[in-house]
Amino acid sequence: MTVVIILFLIGLLLIWLWIPYSPLKKQYRKDIKLIKKSNIKNGERVLKKSDFMHLPTPIQKYIEYCGYIGTKQMSSLCMEYKNVDFMQGREGPSLKIDYTQYNFVSSPCRMAFIDSRMFGIPFEGYDTYQDGKGGMKGVIAKVITLFNQTGPEMDKACLVTFLAESLFIPSVLLENYISFEEIDAYHVRAAITYKEQTVSGIFSFNEKYEFTSFSTEDRAVVDKDGTIEMIPWTAACRDYRRFENGIKYPSGFSAIWKYPEGDFIYFDGLINRIQYD
Repeated sequence: MTVVIILFLIGLLLIWLWIPYSPLKKQYRKDIKLIKKSNIKNGERVLKKSDFMHLPTPIQKYIEYCGYIGTKQMSSLCMEYKNVDFMQGREGPSLKIDYTQYNFVSSPCRMAFIDSRMFGIPFEGYDTYQDGKGGMKGVIAKVITLFNQTGPEMDKACLVTFLAESLFIPSVLLENYISFEEIDAYHVRAAITYKEQTVSGIFSFNEKYEFTSFSTEDRAVVDKDGTIEMIPWTAACRDYRRFENGIKYPSGFSAIWKYPEGDFIYFDGLINRIQYD
């Protein structure tokens, strides 16, 4: 009888590990749904060249090159990556992950979900930035929390990540919480202020005015044990192509910590889908 019970429990555990449902994913979807309801809609208004005339020349040329002029003004962005090479710290394991993120316009807000497996066991991550608070939570086997990082440095890290991705959703560039300063023909300094927190970085463009990278010193490495280390951070884009919506995006995206002893690329993936609301 005992053996039967043990086998039954093992069967239930295996079913639990392999079914699509998870509490963290349910929370993520619920949060997205609530934010979408409260986010300001822009109706049928389209983006015009004149909307961006007050911005630095490199950004204006980027907007034109990518084909945003004449498209509907957006209130949110959904971006999906598949089979991303992801490293959990320099000493951590390498994973293949699926990564889905939402960015919202009316106020800086970003929510991203990691879906993966470690030795066949589900591993999930949930990155959030809402109402000025950032967080990063990791869960294994759907119920065991590995880490749940919060605090002022996480708030800054999540806000500067939102800034780094702002060029993917040009309606953000028209909001009063973000500002720009032209450095030269191919570089623009950007700053974002929200909930008494300000972070900044530099956007770089190539001769075509493709956005190639964003670099900042305002994003800390927060280790699983809570250790904080200020390391320069770069988001790098590559291989622009025209997607189904007619807009040009980079098909490849990498996130890099610029340690003194060398670059550590911890996120390297291909953009699978981009959708606006």
